[in-house]
Amino acid sequence: MLRRGAHQGGMAERTKMIDRTHALPILRQGQTLALSRSTADDQPKPVSSENLARMRRIDELHLEGPLAGARMLRMMLTGEGRPVGRRRVATRMKRMGLHAV
Repeated sequence: MLRRGAHQGGMAERTKMIDRTHALPILRQGQTLALSRSTADDQPKPVSSENLARMRRIDELHLEGPLAGARMLRMMLTGEGRPVGRRRVATRMKRMGLHAV
C-alpha cells in the first residue's frame, strides 16, 4: 500500500516522507519509496548569508519592477556593484517563486 501511494506525489514529496529518527534504516525507507540511495541520504545544504542577502535584494527589485526578468535584474544588480550572472539570478528567482509579469 505504501509503495503504490508513494508514487502519487513527486520525488520531493517522497523525500519528505523519510524519517531520520525511525528505526527502519534510511536506505530501506528509500527503497520502499522508490528513491535512489543518494536521494534518500541527501541532506539539504543551508543557504549562505551572501545568497540570502542577494535573494533579498532580488526580491526588493522585483517588487519595485515586476516586469523585470532575470536579465534585467542582473543588469540592475551589476549597476549597484553586485555583479552576478543571469543564470544565477534565474535560479534564485525560481527558488523564490518569482516570475516576470
